[in-house]
Amino acid sequence: MPRIGWVSALVLISWTSAWTQSQPASDSGTGSATARSVQSISAGKPENRPATAEPSGYVGNQACAGCHEAIYQSYVRTPMARASGPAKDNLIPTDFLHSKSGVHYRISSQSDHVWLGFERPGDPAVRGQRELQYYIGSGRRGLSYLFSRDGFLFESPINWYADAHRWDMAPAYQDSREMPLNLPAVPSCLRCHVSGMGAPVKGTENLYPTSVFLHSGITCERCHGPGAAHVNRGPIVNPAKLAPELRDAVCMQCHLEGKVAIERLGRHGYEFQPGESLADYIRYYVVTGRQTGLGGVSQVEALAQSMCKRKSGDTMSCTSCHDPHYEPPPQERISYYREKCLTCHGAHFGAMHHAHQPDCTSCHMPASASTDVAHTQVTDHRILKRPSSLLPALESEAAVPLRLVPFPDSPQTEHDLRDLALAWQALAISGMEAAEPHAEALLRSAVAEFPRDPELLTALGYVDQKHGLLNQARDLYQQALAIDPDLIDAADNLGVIEAETGHMREAAELWQSAFRRAPGRSGIGLNLVRAFCEVGAFDQARSYTLRILEFNPDMTPAKTLLQSLTHTPPSCRD
Repeated sequence: MPRIGWVSALVLISWTSAWTQSQPASDSGTGSATARSVQSISAGKPENRPATAEPSGYVGNQACAGCHEAIYQSYVRTPMARASGPAKDNLIPTDFLHSKSGVHYRISSQSDHVWLGFERPGDPAVRGQRELQYYIGSGRRGLSYLFSRDGFLFESPINWYADAHRWDMAPAYQDSREMPLNLPAVPSCLRCHVSGMGAPVKGTENLYPTSVFLHSGITCERCHGPGAAHVNRGPIVNPAKLAPELRDAVCMQCHLEGKVAIERLGRHGYEFQPGESLADYIRYYVVTGRQTGLGGVSQVEALAQSMCKRKSGDTMSCTSCHDPHYEPPPQERISYYREKCLTCHGAHFGAMHHAHQPDCTSCHMPASASTDVAHTQVTDHRILKRPSSLLPALESEAAVPLRLVPFPDSPQTEHDLRDLALAWQALAISGMEAAEPHAEALLRSAVAEFPRDPELLTALGYVDQKHGLLNQARDLYQQALAIDPDLIDAADNLGVIEAETGHMREAAELWQSAFRRAPGRSGIGLNLVRAFCEVGAFDQARSYTLRILEFNPDMTPAKTLLQSLTHTPPSCRD
């Protein structure tokens, strides 16, 4: 949920000395717990351990190798098995200059450590380094690194793009004029690349108190479930023997994105286990009637549109063409996948249909540019009969009715008012104005039906706040925080309302709590700085400005404020 910007003009009031004496040093505040977090993340190296079960029941790939050696040796060579790990295990050094921001980045290793250095010539504020702890991505399509700051985990501002064979800024930041060093590594991004992921500390976006994940890459157990019982001759999940919905969910957990994904109340996507219904954890929604192109992880959605899948029904799945335990070498790829096609279409058809062109995928599954990840291509899993005859892009989206539908559709998702309302609101927040009336109407109905759902209350509070209905919005945010005091968005936006209505102490207390738990959110910190500036508490304003710059050293308003606050006499001009 985005934060509604706080206006710069505030009524000057006095706060009690107890409040004005508070400092970010204590407010950075997980205290000793934060120090323990840093140590545990640094020391915790994910690895494939022997058959000693973790509390989650995970035992790692090595425990499977004893009985399934051939499968194990084949699988460890696949991109999925190499989807994450310690940074030093997948180092791609670089010296990269981002011309639009003027920042020079360097990735290098020293004494078994991997470092990200950054510098903008002539700007002493943008100069430093971060130790890169993990890599995310096999490198087949791309790769990024993660680093921690005070135990909070962030993504590197630069990524490796394998298709273009180049380094560049993280997706959506190619044109950025500032260095984004505060990109949080959130569970929704991590969960598809790691195994045995640890949940962030409650109430935070990206503070991980223990090792971020137990095992590198996608392990056997991501598809077969925890193996502790199986190594002692107990049962384990075989996806091929599951009902079609549950079988397909194993692949969908990472290869379906949809337009919007909404976690169920009290559930998280990383809690899903093979054999369960994915819809019990996440509801996916797609926009119909509009051409939106292909996304980087939309394979399942695209396959559902193919004639192959529509005619085959449940007998066809991802594993009809892909062996999750095996990646064909480049020299065998064409013949391997041609054989998969001829399994259904027959050898006679293959001999008659463009026999001179054995690569079926080059015509019917061509690679095209991804709509959501720059410099990458994605294979078109719609398996079109004539890709060259694709319909042209629609001239006017406004002429097409906007529909948001659950995917995959099922009786349990059709009448799910709560998640549908949040899905429409997510579209509205993304900038799709046509979604706003749908979102508001559904949110009001959903809150009436589920009056104790904190996410619905927060979402409707944001709608009322945009309409200027501050009393109604305040009440909704307060209700949400009474149910879940750890909601960052509700606290942040309620702080804006309190500031705008002259309740500065209440606003500052809300922002202090939120900023302590999400120090990468520079906007919250900036509100705190301006709030202290309004009452002339320049030492506190300076301390919070420094805290902002710890996580976001290239934020122009914060850099300008720091210069003003260090003058004699200090001021608060940004």
